[in-house]
Amino acid sequence: MNARTPAHPAGTLNPTEEQEELRVAVRSVLARHEGPAAWKPLTRDIGVAALAIPEEYGGLGCPGRTEVHVVMEELGRALSPVPYLGSAVLATEALIASGNDEVCARLLPPLADGASVAALAWAEAGEDNPRGTWEAADLTTYAEESTTTGDWLLTGTKEYVPAADAPDVLLALARTPAGLALFEVLHPEGLFLPLPAMDRTRPLARIVLDAAPARLISTDGARILARVRDLAITALAAEQVGAADRALEITVQYAKDRVQFGRAIGSFQAVKHRIADAYVLLEAARSLALAAADANAAPGPAAAAKAACSEAYQHIAGEMIQLHGGIGITWEHPAHDFFKRAHGTAHFLGSPDTHRHRLAILLGFTPEARTEVLA
Repeated sequence: MNARTPAHPAGTLNPTEEQEELRVAVRSVLARHEGPAAWKPLTRDIGVAALAIPEEYGGLGCPGRTEVHVVMEELGRALSPVPYLGSAVLATEALIASGNDEVCARLLPPLADGASVAALAWAEAGEDNPRGTWEAADLTTYAEESTTTGDWLLTGTKEYVPAADAPDVLLALARTPAGLALFEVLHPEGLFLPLPAMDRTRPLARIVLDAAPARLISTDGARILARVRDLAITALAAEQVGAADRALEITVQYAKDRVQFGRAIGSFQAVKHRIADAYVLLEAARSLALAAADANAAPGPAAAAKAACSEAYQHIAGEMIQLHGGIGITWEHPAHDFFKRAHGTAHFLGSPDTHRHRLAILLGFTPEARTEVLA
């Protein structure tokens, strides 16, 4: 077994020179700056937060989502805790999808240059969904129009918000008499409660809204949510591929270095087979993640990528622990960080089963889809 570089290091099947330079730059910054300290150079020196933002709002206006894919792969390899997914993907894409020019002109420029960080309060938990639901139909946070200020008052509890600290900009989805809507919470400070999580590399928070004043951004919340979800799971699939790739890299190197019975364990046939199987899973997942990015996060490719990449990463992270033997079982070993991130990302924004079911409906393979077609 030989250590290798990613088959498509810049994140696309035919990477451009600019995409390759972006990959190298992001990896270099993450190597020099650990943890949250990487956010400022990533946004200030490289402009990662501006990639998907249109030029009229201070962004780089990159077409498609391939550049975001490159960044997410590298963040996954480093298990970086920077708020890229929460701010530059979820919240930013929600603002862009809203079509509200006034709000975009006010909020997007500081997000583009990293001067501010945003979060999208979306998922909720209930008795029937203790792990949280991401489905628009299940959201119960409600908004009432204030009779005195003209603003709205939001009430409800949002779970699993990807943020380490209270964000500068907090967006929230809430139900109005007219349907689901997107709001800007006016005073986010004091609403943020850190959630204890197994995965130390991705901070999550609970947002408690108790008649919190908010400003309406768009009444078309369901459409915004559908688009943002596909963009986010496409980005998350890229992160999973990057993390799985790095986990396999580390495991291959360990199999070359670890000697047992006078031989490197990587020379044993059983170990070779397990690493080969992991490699096949990784490359299949990589292909689906690339296809979703190249398709600009269309619903079908996005759902397929999230399901496949979640399961591939979970398998590879598990093999990483097993093939490291006794040292891999040690709680403090880095393998556990990859394993916990794999489990967390598998359920974030919907489980693999959820997205397989979505894909089946899109392809017309379920009774629900056949009923819709007949109607």
